[in-house]
Amino acid sequence: MKACHAFLQSGDTLVVPTLDRYGRSLKDLVNMVGELHARGIGFTLLHERLDATTPGGRLIFHVFAALAEFIRELIVSGTRQGLATARARGNVGGRPVVATPEIIQAARTLLPTPEQLITSIAKLLGVSPGTLYNHIPDLQELRAVGRAAIPAQSGAGTR
Repeated sequence: MKACHAFLQSGDTLVVPTLDRYGRSLKDLVNMVGELHARGIGFTLLHERLDATTPGGRLIFHVFAALAEFIRELIVSGTRQGLATARARGNVGGRPVVATPEIIQAARTLLPTPEQLITSIAKLLGVSPGTLYNHIPDLQELRAVGRAAIPAQSGAGTR
């Protein structure tokens, strides 16, 4: 958006499909269009076929901007109410939890064993390696403890 505004010069017209694609609040919309107007840059909405370079167009723009913000607030309010109602019924939403405390504890037990790969441990427990990395912040340290416990064998490389 900043690059677009910096590119525009006096006499240009910025064309946007709808108001909600240009700004998030009435204040943002009014300020940005006001800045464009002060720089001699036109503003046109395709969907509403509105040219904000005329006084009448600016009036209608302000009405549309206020309506767009009102509708957005209604949607946000309705979404929050719906989520609160769902939570009251016991629905939490989101992805199901796969990393139970038992799985995390089993992974912590297996991680110091250097001959087992993280991918193998994850497969054995029925989770992805990413799940282990996300739920065990000290995973690398646990692996390092297991590697340090192996004495170096002469003539053979260590892992």
